[in-house]
Amino acid sequence: MNAATNTAAPASYKGWAGIRRAFGTPSALTMLLLGLGSGLPFLLIASMTLSTRLRDVGLDLGSIGLISLASFFYLLKFLWAPLIDRYRFPLTAFLGRRRSWLLFSQLLVAASLFALALTRPELGVAALVAWVLVGSFAGATQDSVVDAYRIEIAPASAQAALAATYTLGYRFGLILGGAGALYLAEFQGWRWAYIAMAGLMLVPIVTTLACREPDVPEATVVRRIDFIGAFWQPFSSFFKNNGLALGIVLLLFVGLFKFPDQVIGVMSGPFYLDSGYTKADIATVSKLYGIWTGIAGAFLGGVSVAAFGFRRMLFVATLGVALSNLAFLLMAQYPSQIWAFYAAITADNLCQGFAGVVLIAFMSSLTDRNFTATQFALLVSLANLPGKFVGGVSGYIVEASSYSAFFVFSALTVVPTLLLLAWLWRRIREPVKESPAEAT
Repeated sequence: MNAATNTAAPASYKGWAGIRRAFGTPSALTMLLLGLGSGLPFLLIASMTLSTRLRDVGLDLGSIGLISLASFFYLLKFLWAPLIDRYRFPLTAFLGRRRSWLLFSQLLVAASLFALALTRPELGVAALVAWVLVGSFAGATQDSVVDAYRIEIAPASAQAALAATYTLGYRFGLILGGAGALYLAEFQGWRWAYIAMAGLMLVPIVTTLACREPDVPEATVVRRIDFIGAFWQPFSSFFKNNGLALGIVLLLFVGLFKFPDQVIGVMSGPFYLDSGYTKADIATVSKLYGIWTGIAGAFLGGVSVAAFGFRRMLFVATLGVALSNLAFLLMAQYPSQIWAFYAAITADNLCQGFAGVVLIAFMSSLTDRNFTATQFALLVSLANLPGKFVGGVSGYIVEASSYSAFFVFSALTVVPTLLLLAWLWRRIREPVKESPAEAT
């Protein structure tokens, strides 16, 4: 699992033969295992598994929504991403700039999951909130470093394969942190579920110790800037490349793109329980079947962007994100019916998988390769920030109305995003193929 420097003629990763070659590299296996490490803690710290646990021990919906805000570090990772780009982590600096941060963040994720296993939220949430803060900081740091590692470990022509293997590993992590944790919680309790997940972090930790630090030319821009420049140059570069007005609208569009889905994210676990489904039902339908449905949607999104470009697929994805929320009305009207659960999850996860790949491809096209980690972290944070804050009060919205009204409201929040897309329509730069010089 290394990124050895190749002194021979560079390998070609074009066409189906090139894709098979890229998937067969040691770097692809590295990204699969690092992706598992990134996906594993997310649901346990920042999303549905945690909220399901809190509802299962008797917390009210309003408190669950507010506690979800403790994972806000996932939304703010761009604030310290310049340090990750510029420096090694001091205590593990001997591993290199990327691996030093990776090992630190992975160990901290494992420690936070183990500590969460020992908390008793039914007796008080202070300790749980504290460790969610620690875990979200560690998980967000890990995500930023893995994104940077992926870009630096292989040439641009192999990035599609590495992104695909990373995504597959991430989805496996979600299955383990979602379905795996829920099954264990159903039969062994929440403590053993979280202890088992902490133990699984050994997989990415060993991967980090076994893989090589990517080779980065000393002449890159980020190596020549000072501490202050490491923070402001990635942001000034973005507006220099796009202009002030277009840059602001692009950021607003990215920030609102996934808003309808994220509004309901925190309430999904409690909604499933309140609709009469068991934790085993939730694990099977949402976190096993749903994950694979999401992978199918992601594959469809990747093919569609390659065939039709950004503009039309951004429109299709924007509508899909919003309208898929209405599928949950089936579950609200037919509680405890497993067919309604499958129908809603099929619509939701297909659309979310499709939209996720379209958004990642679009955000990648907006980044300056001199500041990829920082700018990509900023865009990812913006893509999650607005919905996260509204999700924090979503429990009060449901309690003041109903689940059905909440789903309709979430779908209608797509209107501002569509208006921004209309303004951007002729200004969006479609992806172009690399010239031989650019590929080199």
